[in-house]
Amino acid sequence: MQHLVMVIEDEEALALMLRYNLEKEGYKVLVKSRGSKALAEIEKERPSVILLDWMLPEMSGVEICKLIRSKPDIKGIPVIMLTAKGEEEDKIKGLTAGADDYVTKPFSVPELLARVKAQLRRAPEPETKKELMFEDIRMDLVEKKVFRGENYIHLGPTEFRLLKMLMETPGKVFSREFLLKNVWGDNIYVESRTVDVHIRRLRKSLNEFGPDYIRTVRATGYAVDINPQGEDEQEETSEE
Repeated sequence: MQHLVMVIEDEEALALMLRYNLEKEGYKVLVKSRGSKALAEIEKERPSVILLDWMLPEMSGVEICKLIRSKPDIKGIPVIMLTAKGEEEDKIKGLTAGADDYVTKPFSVPELLARVKAQLRRAPEPETKKELMFEDIRMDLVEKKVFRGENYIHLGPTEFRLLKMLMETPGKVFSREFLLKNVWGDNIYVESRTVDVHIRRLRKSLNEFGPDYIRTVRATGYAVDINPQGEDEQEETSEE
């Protein structure tokens, strides 16, 4: 099960950099720029760890951290505070508010990733889902079976893992490189066009019983989505 990292950061360039590097490490990432809206998302999504900027519009990171610690259902989520405030008294203030760790800007990406991993080692494992749903497609993650309506869909192990990755975050476009790393693994060498071949097999199996919900974004990747007709063109890769 992938860990979800929530990034609460209003500096767009930094938020994008954090998303890129965290996703590269295999984490799911949810970015929010305003603390007032982030709190409801924390309660809904239950992230594995939170990267929280000190200076945010409407509500400061310190205030958000205090609110997180005041709510029994989310108070155990690790919080790493990101801030330009490097004075000792500021660090004490952040830690007193309930932060588990404190990183001063500018910081190195490897150091931040190491701190995220350290917090995840102490955090409980994410709750394991028993099934995934998107429209009329249902994945039974315990029995490793896929259904479309009442129809059983036979998928090979690779197609099953691909569909699971896509259905875990509907609407998100996954690059071929990301899918290769997270479906096939780091230590197995396959060409990126292999993804296209398996996506076509997956489409063929699913579309026998309903409309096509696998969206192709040319030169980018794939998503599970309700695709407006003609929005994207499907790959023409031939299977060899």
